[in-house]
Amino acid sequence: MKSQSSYSPPAYIPLGQSDSVSAVVLGSEDPPKQQNSVDPIQWSSGICACCDDTQSCCIGLFCPCYLFGKNAEFLGSGTLMGSCTTHFILWVLVNTVCCLLTDGIFLGIPGCFVACYACGYRRTLRSKYNLQEAPCGDFITHFFCHLCAICQEYREIRDKSTESSPSNLNLAIVTAPTVQTMEPGLKE
Repeated sequence: MKSQSSYSPPAYIPLGQSDSVSAVVLGSEDPPKQQNSVDPIQWSSGICACCDDTQSCCIGLFCPCYLFGKNAEFLGSGTLMGSCTTHFILWVLVNTVCCLLTDGIFLGIPGCFVACYACGYRRTLRSKYNLQEAPCGDFITHFFCHLCAICQEYREIRDKSTESSPSNLNLAIVTAPTVQTMEPGLKE
């Protein structure tokens, strides 16, 4: 179910560029040059574009381990259940134990474990589709915006996979069997 949206994320300007350079680039009358194939391309949706796709937003909010497992399965990490279970252990169980043992003081520490685990998948996705490291580094994105990041990764995978193959990738190709006939037995 692909929603038709007119949303286009703003152009990414690296932190190293000054405001004067970006003003000159934006103020020029020449049409923008075509990107070189080596240059990273923009994500198909922004990190906070969860409301553009309510399906991935709801799944990412209420069951993030499932959405993370689907992303990891597509990127070739193994099975859906293995990645989903690992995410569940890191996200829920470690968070709960850490919160109970420290009376909620060190609630942010388990986020480091999840961010360390998840940023590798984001890096793999970026290298597979030649995407920019935006809005910031992979670890920082997952540490502060983990749920939004896995939703963005899911949208990117879904958009890129539908561009390359319009049919559903999970459907099996079924062909009818050949027609069989019974021949009379040979009499001797």
